[in-house]
Amino acid sequence: MRNSRILKLLAPALSLALALDLSLSFAKTEDPVMNAPIGMLAPTPRQALLDQTIARLLSQHHYRQSRLDDRLSSLVLDAYLEDLDPSRMYFLDTDIAGFERYRATLDDALKTGELKPAYDIFNTYLRRLAERTTHLQSLLQQEFRFNVEETLNVDRKDAPWAKTKAELDEIWRKRAKHDMLTLMLSGKDQAAARDLLNKRYDNRLRQALRSSSDDVFQLYMNAVAEAFDPHTAYFSPRNTENFNIQMRLSLEGIGCVLRMDEEQVTVVELVAGGPADLSQQIKAGDRIVAVAQGDKESLVDVVGWRLDDVVDRIRGQRGTVVRLKVLPGKAGVAAAEKTVRLVRNTIRLEKQAAKQEIKRFQGPNNRELRIGIITIPAFYSDFDAARRGDPNYRSTTRDVRRLLEEMRGKIDGLVLDLRENGGGSLQEAVDLTGLFIAEGPVVQVKNAGNDEPEVEKDSDPAQVYDGPLAVLVDHASASASEIFAGAIQDYGRGVVIGDPTFGKGTVQTLVDLNRLTRAKEPQGQIKLTVAKFYRVSGSSTQHRGVRPDIAIPSMLDTEEVGESAQKNALPWDEIAPTRYRGSQALTALIPELARRHQARIAANPDYQAFLRDLEFTREQREKTTVSLLEKQRRAEQERIESWQRERENRFRLGKGLPPLKPGDEIPEGKDSVIPDAALNETAQIVGDLFLLRGGDNASNVLVMGR
Repeated sequence: MRNSRILKLLAPALSLALALDLSLSFAKTEDPVMNAPIGMLAPTPRQALLDQTIARLLSQHHYRQSRLDDRLSSLVLDAYLEDLDPSRMYFLDTDIAGFERYRATLDDALKTGELKPAYDIFNTYLRRLAERTTHLQSLLQQEFRFNVEETLNVDRKDAPWAKTKAELDEIWRKRAKHDMLTLMLSGKDQAAARDLLNKRYDNRLRQALRSSSDDVFQLYMNAVAEAFDPHTAYFSPRNTENFNIQMRLSLEGIGCVLRMDEEQVTVVELVAGGPADLSQQIKAGDRIVAVAQGDKESLVDVVGWRLDDVVDRIRGQRGTVVRLKVLPGKAGVAAAEKTVRLVRNTIRLEKQAAKQEIKRFQGPNNRELRIGIITIPAFYSDFDAARRGDPNYRSTTRDVRRLLEEMRGKIDGLVLDLRENGGGSLQEAVDLTGLFIAEGPVVQVKNAGNDEPEVEKDSDPAQVYDGPLAVLVDHASASASEIFAGAIQDYGRGVVIGDPTFGKGTVQTLVDLNRLTRAKEPQGQIKLTVAKFYRVSGSSTQHRGVRPDIAIPSMLDTEEVGESAQKNALPWDEIAPTRYRGSQALTALIPELARRHQARIAANPDYQAFLRDLEFTREQREKTTVSLLEKQRRAEQERIESWQRERENRFRLGKGLPPLKPGDEIPEGKDSVIPDAALNETAQIVGDLFLLRGGDNASNVLVMGR
């Protein structure tokens, strides 16, 4: 889609705004920053005027057309409290009871520019943070006993608010013990772990005392925006500047979209073609706990830092080295740290480009089946080169067309792999669909307040490829990926295989607040949801995503990923279908394809191993409690490492490679020999489709001439 590239680039700033977390301490120091007064932040007259402008803009121009009323006021309060204290480890139950007086009045405050309630809540939060940090520092003076049977609940988002300080003290005692044990399991002794944790608490203090009135305003305005939908956000002047740097493509770093999650920087997604993506050592859900410049500098712990400060430390000149200490997300709460070395580089289109390979396997009567695989990491286009008139400019559609030409006469079927493709250009989604269908509509776009949707069409009646086709998707396939997959499914042109997609079916635009306020000093921007996508069948891609014809699970098969997991997400709905010429021929074949798929995977040891691996990973990821008994935690860590080693060794044996021994580094990414079971099975399904369509006697050609 037109705006999804913008959204991906905006995500780091948005995540900062939505999840700012600060801590304070009463530690004695000569540093004036450390001795700053606590809980004295207040709004400015400029912010009061900007607050009214933003509230008016949201209520009048957001797709929802929501009124500023008591219902919205309640949503804003809940969003603000959750953004401040997502794990319910700072506020007391009495604090929350006191905030209830604002539940039905924040809407009126937005209309008048009254920001005092927001700052009163934030200042209470700062005081609670100070109390907690003081308690934590006193805890570190004690010796922890790691031979006691205790557990910590690490998922407190739905836990009741603590009623007393003593109750919070106990929660934080276990939290500090868990933090220290995690560091000890990564190789530190208790003294070194205590020293590092003290530095972390000092970092939290410094970050909190640097909080400004603008920080509070951004946090509160994002809570207001969240009440409309999860993709609407306010960007302060500083985050607007960071966004503009990225839009000018001058950002040189590792290619990760990051957010702050419970005081740790968490990887949301990898930018296709970036150093992190190409290394295959970092995955979505991993947590970055320390950063070092070059190969010699010591790692600096960044837990508790502001997200933008961590991003500044990770960003650097092309060709320079950055080292990250990472806690793998897939291993859950019992994860062990690892260090990843990356060479910074500019994200280039050629690294995001579609790639092809051909898989071969034996079909009936020893007939070799050849299935083409085209992996599409993003829907990209080199707009600058196109504007310059460069006849060889890069785009998803151009690259896929070229790959299809290279495979002409060499394949019996085709898989388009859109897993982890977060979207991109809407025009590319439309044009790519046109390679596989005759002319016709591809997607409907409905703006707020308009009864008639706009229809984006493919106007060329020619097809580049009309053979057996499958589209492989997962929960991270979003936006433009969903438009393409939905169109292929609606036209009956190909089989959609995998997980339900992300469900991001909304369109955002950026509004420059300086233009609205005519202010001389920077005011920032609003990212505003203004439209929704609908398939040609009339069904929205919002919230539900595209449902596969044949399900193949993935590591992302979780309720925590996707639009449906977002609070205040716009609902699924449908409009009238547009006129298009689809085919029902494929629909009649899907039951038989599903039957053959089930029979094959039941007898396929590699696929069954894949399912067991998925189940083990889910078990680790979904654990909400962690043991504080050292011997049990070490046993859990060894269990995870043993699983990873045995998983790799299953396939090393078949390739004649020596098995990994305890203590050997476990390879990841390109170095791993574990096959892609989901992709291999998808290729087999396309082979079945080729045979069911009549095999060599069916129409299965590349029709050139577009």
